[in-house]
Amino acid sequence: QVQLVESGGGLVQAGGSLRLSCAASGRTFSNYAMGWFRQAPGKEREFVAAYRWSDGSTYYADSVKGRFTISRDNAKNTVYLQMNSLKPEDTAVYYCAADSIIRVVASMPDYWGQGTQVTVSS
Repeated sequence: QVQLVESGGGLVQAGGSLRLSCAASGRTFSNYAMGWFRQAPGKEREFVAAYRWSDGSTYYADSVKGRFTISRDNAKNTVYLQMNSLKPEDTAVYYCAADSIIRVVASMPDYWGQGTQVTVSS
């Protein structure tokens, strides 16, 4: 089992920044990755970014490239999502997830956090 605990959501004005954190505990496995997804009201959950633990490879959705950065603190087993130049359309519940990199990038991870709300006002 993997336990994921997110923090760092909140309300910010358009153009502002927020940093989300996700602390993981429990098992890890081969080709392990952690990622972020989001779900806006009335929309399906979508992939945002992923970090492959073995080599630090990162993956991003086109909608956030150049604005969001995923990173990790290996000692704390924590992954971060730095969100800059936020737009109202970034408003969503953001979820941390973990699994193999294939399953994370395919939006099929088995392990999920509880979610944290990000609201961007115009």
